[in-house]
Amino acid sequence: MLSFDITEYQERLRNVKQKMAAEGIDVLLITDPANMNYLSGYDGWSFYVHQMLIVILDEEQPFWIGRGMDARGAEYTTWLDSDHIIPYADDYVHSTVKHPMDFAAEILKEIGQARRTIGVEMDSFYFTAQSLESLRKGLPEATFKNANVLVNWVRIIKSPREIEYIRKAAVLAELAMQKAIDSIDVGVRECDVVANIYHAQISGTDQFGGDYPAIVPMLPSGEQTSTPHLTWTDSRYKDGDSVIIELAGCYKRYHCPMARTVVLNSPTQKEQDLSKVVLEGLNETLDSIKPGMTCEDVEAIWRKSIEKSGFKKESRIGYSTGLNYPPDWGERTASLRPGDKTVLKPNMVFHLIPAVWLDDCGIEISQTFRVTENGIETMTQFPRQLFIK
Repeated sequence: MLSFDITEYQERLRNVKQKMAAEGIDVLLITDPANMNYLSGYDGWSFYVHQMLIVILDEEQPFWIGRGMDARGAEYTTWLDSDHIIPYADDYVHSTVKHPMDFAAEILKEIGQARRTIGVEMDSFYFTAQSLESLRKGLPEATFKNANVLVNWVRIIKSPREIEYIRKAAVLAELAMQKAIDSIDVGVRECDVVANIYHAQISGTDQFGGDYPAIVPMLPSGEQTSTPHLTWTDSRYKDGDSVIIELAGCYKRYHCPMARTVVLNSPTQKEQDLSKVVLEGLNETLDSIKPGMTCEDVEAIWRKSIEKSGFKKESRIGYSTGLNYPPDWGERTASLRPGDKTVLKPNMVFHLIPAVWLDDCGIEISQTFRVTENGIETMTQFPRQLFIK
């Protein structure tokens, strides 16, 4: 069931160990499921309980630690041998008297790592305050260090196989977006549109199907398009409603996000004007991106474009994306915004989403792109426009 050759996982592990050594980390405890997948292949909906991958500088394989019932899942989906898959008993789950990190601390003692410098993903969605407290209590002689996005930064440069998976995710995104636009109409329920989106995302093509994306479809409508992260209800669309659609295709956990805006029958003059500004800024930005630019250079092109029309946007206009699990398809590394001096390099992938939200309406039209040796590859070829039905 491995998604990549073992040699690719081993190369990733070497790259992570180089960063560990440079930062003085002997042992890295990885709790972010995307990072666990990246280094081991582990893939299961088990991240609602505590689990981790332990990377040790002088150990050839990582150790997987997780719930006992998930150990067979680790056998099925990872390249690790049975000695490196360590389950804990089920009475650790949601217990008030013991914690899975107590178990992890005991394992680290048994394998001689109790006095090492240990890196932990302190701001991961999946690493709690209790986790750190339990580790510190169980390993009083260890030194703990924040290694929050150490693996994430290794992930930012994609391999050829990863790019291939994102291209497949792009096909799924286009299918889902077209289904959304076809489904939205006066009198149709929002929830029925989303059901059609999910069907397209998962059923995919005759050649390949899709995974569950890390974020659900977001479809604010009417005045609610003034804010981006609302989902759906069972309300019916009305004549004149505008609808923002933000979704992603996902293949083997690799994402290609996309956003478009639809108006039923007649857009207001404000919506028409705003869509022209957003499209002009988006296209000017895409036409200008080259490797060697910084993230803030990219944002400056967009900002200069929209300021000609008197608009400002305070939030970032994009972020690196790729492999992930709920609740986010972004990598939590580089952002397209002022102050981010990350240099764009070939095979970085970004979701450029230079949307604008006003008090009573908003327009989202986005594009995922890959940085190439000379410019960019747009991952989807879906029309960039305001759709009017």
